[in-house]
Amino acid sequence: MAPVAKPRLLFVVAEDWVFWLHRLDLARAARDEGFEVLVATRVQDYGKQIEDEGFRLLPTRFRRGGRHPWQELGTVRELIRHYRHTRPDIVHHVALKPVLYGSLAARLTSVPAVVNTFVGLGSVFIANNWKGRVLRSIVVMGLWWVRTLPHARTIFQNGEDRDRLVAAGIVERAQTVVIRGSGVDISKFTPLPEIPGVPAVVLASRMLGDKGVGEFVEAARLLKERGIHAKCVLVGMVDKENPSHIPESQLLAWQKAGVVEWWGHKEDMAGVFAAAHVVVLPSYREGLPRVLLEAAACARPLVATDVPGCREIVRNGENGFLVPPKDSQALFRAIATLVQDPAMRVRMGCRGREIVVSEFSAERVARETLAVYRELLGRPLSGPCASGRA
Repeated sequence: MAPVAKPRLLFVVAEDWVFWLHRLDLARAARDEGFEVLVATRVQDYGKQIEDEGFRLLPTRFRRGGRHPWQELGTVRELIRHYRHTRPDIVHHVALKPVLYGSLAARLTSVPAVVNTFVGLGSVFIANNWKGRVLRSIVVMGLWWVRTLPHARTIFQNGEDRDRLVAAGIVERAQTVVIRGSGVDISKFTPLPEIPGVPAVVLASRMLGDKGVGEFVEAARLLKERGIHAKCVLVGMVDKENPSHIPESQLLAWQKAGVVEWWGHKEDMAGVFAAAHVVVLPSYREGLPRVLLEAAACARPLVATDVPGCREIVRNGENGFLVPPKDSQALFRAIATLVQDPAMRVRMGCRGREIVVSEFSAERVARETLAVYRELLGRPLSGPCASGRA
């Protein structure tokens, strides 16, 4: 008797680092459930690690911020070739561009089942200038492919984003699922006592205006002017391909002026949170920010903006504070409250850890996502499974 083929799961993610940081736990869980896992992504820094996991790597030329139609169509053609050559049972597209291009490719190649994950509606849905409105109209038209796929599910990280796209007629509610976040490894991100000394207030993200970096720097200035002792730290890379990026020269100027420290990109985020006393994310909009989940898992109190995504994890007055977006004064007041009250930090940090363990663990997210795969395949997954391929 010939061996039974494993069902083939293809992840499509624009950047290899995004897959490695946000989808690795899910891919491992799928492998353990009996899937053959493939990854189509732009390969930069994590190709070897992905292959060492036993996943098949399909280098794909995603272009960050690409606007040239022929180049973008080239990416669609690459995906069509991948789908025809590998014949996946399920394709899982992650984030807006893979969802757009991958759904078109899946439609043209009759992929049996498609999962689309929105990780926040991003700058396309934030910008209100004429370029943003034009691009948003194009994206909305392109997302028609998502709605017309016959065997598809769309995953949202928060209910507000789902309601917005359902109301716009972009997706059918019956085809949607809310799975909050990409999950946190609660054995890796664990509580540690605060380090004695001046409290460290950390904003960890890509260095983008949309993440509220400017408002954080202004709040840091106010802390300094009012004589409130705190070390304000920016952690993250300069993403030059994002139109909202903060130039390195500006970050270095802020650091030279003594307003903030900029630590750049850090691999060891558990170590960053161990050194922090308060973790801040004054973003304009999110899907469900992993940085806040990981910080809460480390029992650090949070300050974030009262926007979709951040509201999922920050319970105002319980494990941190929510402040209005683009309001550096309110951000300053929330940070100052926590900086000056160690007992409140401990209490809120403990509550944040409880929330993550009960609601946002990697195991829970993987279990809920695998249930979507099972539904689309129409059969249980446990070890080797029958495949739909001939």
